[in-house]
Amino acid sequence: MEIKAVNIKDKLNSFSDFWNPKIVGELNGQLIKVAKFKGEFVRHQHENEDEMFLVIEGKLLMEFDDKTIEAKAGEFIIVPKTTYHKPIAVGEVQVLLFEPDTTLNTGDANSNLTVNRLEEI
Repeated sequence: MEIKAVNIKDKLNSFSDFWNPKIVGELNGQLIKVAKFKGEFVRHQHENEDEMFLVIEGKLLMEFDDKTIEAKAGEFIIVPKTTYHKPIAVGEVQVLLFEPDTTLNTGDANSNLTVNRLEEI
């Protein structure tokens, strides 16, 4: 593995599609991903994996069964495994994700937004 600095903004500027996470690093069985969100995602949960959403730019709403949490640039939300959630982007949102390498983006919800094979950039 090459040791190097990774510029998050450069990685985010290298693509324009939404809801399609890209791998930018990995450590200890965790993938570090960047993604752009726009609009609403599907409600889902992950049986075995926690997720962390760090907002780089924009405003992300995370809708849970009993509340909605807002995260702005510089803030993050950790979603514990088995917790149903639905990400909602207010405008365009850029995020950094920390997830186990087994995490499927749509969890238990099969959707046209499911990405089975992630691109590494």
